[in-house]
Amino acid sequence: MGKDTRSGGVRRPRYEILVIGLGRFGSAVAESLVELGHDVLGVDANPKLVQKYSGTLTHVVEVDSTSIEALKQLGVPEFERAVVGIGTDIESSILTTAALVDLGVPNIWAKAITEPHGKILERVGAHHVVFPEHDMGLRLAHLVTGRMMEYIEFDEGFALVETRAPSELVGKSLGEVGVRRRYGLTVVAVKPAGQAFTYATAETVVGAGDLLVVAGDAARAEAFAELT
Repeated sequence: MGKDTRSGGVRRPRYEILVIGLGRFGSAVAESLVELGHDVLGVDANPKLVQKYSGTLTHVVEVDSTSIEALKQLGVPEFERAVVGIGTDIESSILTTAALVDLGVPNIWAKAITEPHGKILERVGAHHVVFPEHDMGLRLAHLVTGRMMEYIEFDEGFALVETRAPSELVGKSLGEVGVRRRYGLTVVAVKPAGQAFTYATAETVVGAGDLLVVAGDAARAEAFAELT
């Protein structure tokens, strides 16, 4: 159910996405999807939330998402992607996810607030389970204890880190410094002051105040960010 849209000369698909639960997490996901050019059907049992986002999302309806019949009437079986953003009502979260599975939605993302909650969501058929509070807490812990400006852990032990260029790199090319050989990391991109990020090459010369995005072993990346 995707259409192609153009962005900067690149063809980007446009999808119709179902977002159930318009609390802080679900509404943030839904609004971001709309900003990215997708059509979003927002669903919530709370009439106040439905009214709140009626002017922001493509479509918003007040429905009991645990009811398979109600979801059928919304045309949910036609959706290829769905996000279950229900958090505190664990029973509704699980029943809603199970209903989407029964209706054959092929790509379901579900929010979990605890590990047992997440395991149950996986068992009933959620294709992707996310722990936004835990993930944000982990990310923040890394940021507040060091000089990193951004930290994203893709897998256990592998991270992408944004940091200021250490002084020992300034005025030298990445090839001259040998970042990969010396630090065991790859510089992915560089952002000179007042300019946009560009892909890094061996010929890229690092300037004072440049932002670097480096990828590799998480411990090495954090140690690199601590260089002055």
